[in-house]
Amino acid sequence: MDIRGSICALATPFLANGALDLPAFGRLLDYQVDGGTQGVVVAGSTGESHLLEHDEFDRLLSFAVERIAGRVRVIAGTGEAATAKTIAVTRRAKALGADAALVVTPYYVRPTQEGLRRHFLEVAEQGGLPVLLYNVPGRTGCDLLPETVAQLRDHPAIIGLKEARSDHERILAIAELVRGDFVYLSGDDGSAATAMLAGAAGTISVVANLVPQAFRALCDVAIGGDRAVTAHCQAALEPLVRALDCAPNPIAVKAGLPFLGLGLGLPRLPLVELNDGPDRARLHQALSSLASLAPAAA
Repeated sequence: MDIRGSICALATPFLANGALDLPAFGRLLDYQVDGGTQGVVVAGSTGESHLLEHDEFDRLLSFAVERIAGRVRVIAGTGEAATAKTIAVTRRAKALGADAALVVTPYYVRPTQEGLRRHFLEVAEQGGLPVLLYNVPGRTGCDLLPETVAQLRDHPAIIGLKEARSDHERILAIAELVRGDFVYLSGDDGSAATAMLAGAAGTISVVANLVPQAFRALCDVAIGGDRAVTAHCQAALEPLVRALDCAPNPIAVKAGLPFLGLGLGLPRLPLVELNDGPDRARLHQALSSLASLAPAAA
């Protein structure tokens, strides 16, 4: 399965009453495909996956599969704290038409490396979908080490890793594990260019929600190894990437959605809206400054 390039970790739009805003979600999906995004993640951490009800997950994913209609890959966030629950969600995602599963390391329970190895092997064996491992220690309190990844990549259903650690040592260690049937995807917008220049096949991005064209351009040149043009693209995106770091994801990226006509930008409790002060002003200034910004489809 070819999952690489610019992949958007989609935000989930909600109405003022807290219900899913599927019309806005449809506009966001179209905006991504029209902007050159090469894959989308539905109900990942940016999509507030753990704040969705079971039926909402099903409705969101089935809507995305139908709207995308095979134009790009649809990846479902299926990771749970328990292995059995993760397998169950992954099977549901398969039944709903997802192309692959993005499976985060179990959060809160803090498994050992052997526990992680066995967890991911069980999901790969029983979930029914190609699996992308997802390591984001800042959210889960659990770090999937490169030596464990090296063991897991031999399973034919484990097709890659989204690595959200941005330190240079980890980037280089994961890049060494890349091979034809196992891809490395960056999970951190700030270090994405560095990771792709080092050998990552793409990035699962938050900022791509707002600027898919600009992020696709960065991915193309970084994967192609053009360091000079990569530096230029990265510099253009840097103010927006910094602006999105002002609050826990997805608070800030959702604050940018109304600017593009992509919904109200409301998160669910315990997440709250971005303040109306300097942080929101910097976000809108960064969005306005990007020449590649295009309005969303009506």
